[in-house]
Amino acid sequence: MLQRRERRAPWRVRYAGGVVVMAALLVVAMTLALMVGSVHLPAGTVLEVVARRLGAGGLDVSVLDDRIVWELRLPRVLGAAATGAGLALCGAVLQSLTRNDLADPYLLGISNGAAVGAVSVIVLGVSFAGLVGTALVGVGAFAGALAALALVLVLAAGRTGALPPTRVVLAGVAIGQVCAAYTSFVVLLSGDRDAARRVLSWTLGSLAGVRWSGAVTLVVLVLLTFALVMAYTSALDAFAFGEVSAGSLGVSVQATRWTLMVATALVTAGLVSFTGAIGFVGLVVPHLVRLACGPLHRRLLPLSALAGALLLVLADTLARTVVPEQEVPVGVVTAAVGAPVFAWLLRREGRSA
Repeated sequence: MLQRRERRAPWRVRYAGGVVVMAALLVVAMTLALMVGSVHLPAGTVLEVVARRLGAGGLDVSVLDDRIVWELRLPRVLGAAATGAGLALCGAVLQSLTRNDLADPYLLGISNGAAVGAVSVIVLGVSFAGLVGTALVGVGAFAGALAALALVLVLAAGRTGALPPTRVVLAGVAIGQVCAAYTSFVVLLSGDRDAARRVLSWTLGSLAGVRWSGAVTLVVLVLLTFALVMAYTSALDAFAFGEVSAGSLGVSVQATRWTLMVATALVTAGLVSFTGAIGFVGLVVPHLVRLACGPLHRRLLPLSALAGALLLVLADTLARTVVPEQEVPVGVVTAAVGAPVFAWLLRREGRSA
C-alpha cells in the first residue's frame, strides 16, 4: 500500500504542476492579448486599467486606454478563453461517448444547422422579435443549431429511443449535408456579394462581436458545462471499455449518453451563436492532452479546458494582428495550426500501431 501511494504521489505532483503551468500560460496569453492590437499598450497600462475598474487603484489611466482594454479587448479575450475551453470539453466528451477519434463538437450537425439560421437572417432577412444586427444573427444561428440537433436526435434514436454511436454519426453527417446544401443554394440564389462575404466570414468564425454581455454568457455557460461533465468522469472512463462493460460497472449507458450528448450539443449551439464555427479546437486539443496526462477524465477534462482556452486566445490574438489593418477569421488560424497537428497525431498513431 505504501509503495502504491509513493507511485501515485509523484504523478499527482506532476499533474498539479501541469495545471499550474497551463493556467499561468493562459494568464500570460490573455495579458498579451490585451496589450497588442492596432494600438499597442504596455503591460503596466493594461494592469492599471483592470485595477482601476476593480477599484484597486490605477487612477492615472486615460479614457482611451480604458475603453480599449476594458470595453473592447477584455470581453473578447474572455470570450475566446471561454469558447476554447467549451469546445475542448465538448470534444473530449464526445470522443469518449462515441469512441470515435474524429468526433468533435460539431458532430451532431450543429455548425451547419447554425449556418442555416445565420444565412436565413443575413441573406433572406428573417427577423426575430425585432432584434437587429449581430444579436439577430446570433439568435438565428442558435435556432438553426437547435433545429439541426432535434432532427439528428430523432433520426439517431429511431423507435428504440437509444443513441447508438454509429447512428448518431451518420445522422449528424446526413443533416449536416442537407444544411450545407441549403446554405450554398440560398447564397448562390441571392447573388448578393456583400451577403456572401458576411456568410463566409461568419462560417469561418470571429470573436470581434463579443462584448461584455456575450462574454459573461459564454463564461457562465462553460463553467456550468465544466461542472456537469466533471460529475460524469467515472462514467466516461467506463465508456472506454465499451457499452457492455460500462453497464456492468453500474453506468446507466443510455441515460448518460442522452444527457451528455444533448448537453454538449446545446453548449456548442450556444458557443456557435456568439462566435461562428471555429474548427479543430475540439478535435485536436483532447488528443494532445491525452498524450500528456492519459485517458482518465478527471485529469483530461480540466487540462483540456485550459489548453483549449490557451489555444483560442493565442489564435484570436494572431488573427487580429498578423495582417496590418485587417482581421483574419479565427477559424482560418485554428485550421492552419490544427490540421498539421492532427496530421502529426495520425502519423504518430500509425507508427505506434
